[in-house]
Amino acid sequence: MKKIYISLMLVLGLGLLSSCEMDKKPFGSIDETTAVQNVNDLGRFRAGVYSALRGMNTGGWITYQDIQMDQFHGLISNGNRVGTFSNGLLTSADGDIESMFAGCYSRIATANYLIEKAGEMAKSGAYDEANLALINRYKAEGHFLRAYSYFFLADHFSEPYAEVDATKEGTGAMLVTKYNPTGDVDAYPSRSSLDATYALIESDLEAAYTGLKEYEAVDASNVAPNAIYLSSHAVAAMQARVALVKGDYETAFAKAKEVIESGVYTLATIEEYPSMWVNDESNEIIMRSFMSKQEGLSSTGAAYTASTNETSADYIPTFYTLANFPDGDVRFDSYFKVWSLDIEGTLYASYVFLKYPGNPALRTTEENNYVNMPKLFRLSEQYLIAAEAGAHNSATLAEANAYMNEFLANRISGHTAGNFTADQLLTAVQGEREREFIGEGFRMSDLRRWNIGFQRYADHSENPALDAVVVAAGRAMKYDKDDYRFTWPIPKTEMDSNPQLKGQQNPGY
Repeated sequence: MKKIYISLMLVLGLGLLSSCEMDKKPFGSIDETTAVQNVNDLGRFRAGVYSALRGMNTGGWITYQDIQMDQFHGLISNGNRVGTFSNGLLTSADGDIESMFAGCYSRIATANYLIEKAGEMAKSGAYDEANLALINRYKAEGHFLRAYSYFFLADHFSEPYAEVDATKEGTGAMLVTKYNPTGDVDAYPSRSSLDATYALIESDLEAAYTGLKEYEAVDASNVAPNAIYLSSHAVAAMQARVALVKGDYETAFAKAKEVIESGVYTLATIEEYPSMWVNDESNEIIMRSFMSKQEGLSSTGAAYTASTNETSADYIPTFYTLANFPDGDVRFDSYFKVWSLDIEGTLYASYVFLKYPGNPALRTTEENNYVNMPKLFRLSEQYLIAAEAGAHNSATLAEANAYMNEFLANRISGHTAGNFTADQLLTAVQGEREREFIGEGFRMSDLRRWNIGFQRYADHSENPALDAVVVAAGRAMKYDKDDYRFTWPIPKTEMDSNPQLKGQQNPGY
């Protein structure tokens, strides 16, 4: 793993046009005075927003944090891939954590440049109404990318909002909102307060929401299921997600309800649900990232399925994960299949995780490459946000019940509507998020928000022979609710190269 010195990258603007995938060092720099000269240039530069968002929703960006938690066991044949996370051995020198931290700041640099250039062009008076609408749209998308990147930092590299003094400096992210290349180490930023970090995230999302709303008054063609570009509904979905993590239940409920009640999207039915994961298309999908087999593709499913011939896997679901799905739940058959795994020459019947089974339209050969389009926002998340947030307010409890019952009717065959108390509804939400979002990168964030620890269920009752081939170090992994590993460390390279960060490392590292 190449070392990435984040502070230097951040202030010099390295890799401004790069998608910065997990194992690539950002390269090159641009001449910021000539890179964007007109609306067409800005449009081409804006493509980097969508490349960045796609990268942050594939591969290790979403699988590492889930493998770190309680739903999967590593097998002894996995070559220790993602073993640091699975076995609880996180350190500030970890290259994967360093790459994600650096990747966020690379994307923030891209967003800062786009926001500034679009702002200059909008103020110049040189563009007609149609081009000005495009410029403002691109600026809104830049605000969204910056907010999305800072939220990833806040939700992984800062302690949970409710568990820390959010007003204290050094608890949030290093905030950079201007593209201002400099080699002066004294100009490197320190960590802000977590409140300041969330204030920037919320401000950027509001700017994105307002800008896209204005554009949609001119052209609303993107306000539809399976959109590959940001819409005001996608931004509202993100606002709901951020508010829920922060504990702002009023905003979370209102924004989730806005998306649900728009009527643009509908939950996938029980009959439609399996196809959504294979073909990446459903009226439930608010936004997905575009992929085609003509370009380099990143596989998320390969983190779990290690072969194309259905004989090996790196990580398998724990028995508790399998048993957690009730009878009639469409998600069980959609997510899990039995394979005969060849582990060191012996065959073991085992369930494998196939939520990313590979879209046939994205195969580059006859073999399955386990590539699916990332689904950045789905309506199901908004239903569960509305149910959880609504349960915290007696005035919205009845609506929250209705949302939960409608959601369950589209996941569990024969579901009978119930009337949940607030506590019952919160418990139900926890179970449904565990089932609905397995493998989508939400598990660590959820456990952090709920202040709940875990212990992996060690035994495989579905096939006890598997107990002998599960990696022993992670088999019964336990995190108490206040375990420091629920928050990732600031990378050592950043701590070493930025003098303003002295004393600002996260607890435990």
